[in-house]
Amino acid sequence: MADPQYVFDTKHDRYPLAVHVFLVQQGKTLLMRRAGSGYADGQLGLPAGHVELGETPTACAVRELAEELGIWIAPSDLIPGATWFRMSLEPRVDIFFTIRSWKGTPKIREPHKCTELVWTDPQAMPADALEFLALAWNDAQNGRVLREYGFVSVPA
Repeated sequence: MADPQYVFDTKHDRYPLAVHVFLVQQGKTLLMRRAGSGYADGQLGLPAGHVELGETPTACAVRELAEELGIWIAPSDLIPGATWFRMSLEPRVDIFFTIRSWKGTPKIREPHKCTELVWTDPQAMPADALEFLALAWNDAQNGRVLREYGFVSVPA
């Protein structure tokens, strides 16, 4: 929850900020079949969510993993991977994390948002995964800290 003293600056454009988490176990990463959001429904994506006003990205990741999968993590176990400025339905900022340990067994806790959990080799993402996941995995594992994705370059 936001600090009651927090003042939102309305003088600047804002972009949605989201976190995405690669849960890794025995060389596989967990993907979730999206449903009910109106964006990429039916495709496989990562556990993810939007950062709420006054919330940090790590706090968002902890909250989303508990809400979506019923697992609990220590914020210090999150490994920051890559940050993207990505064109989707609108420009947005995405932060990708990797985590290798958690408490609990991942299960679908929001069936109106997710219809299936799939463990997959992150080096060979399924054809029905969001098109940017393989590249995000590569960036997260290889230290690329910033990518601008999906924008059409304008000639100078």
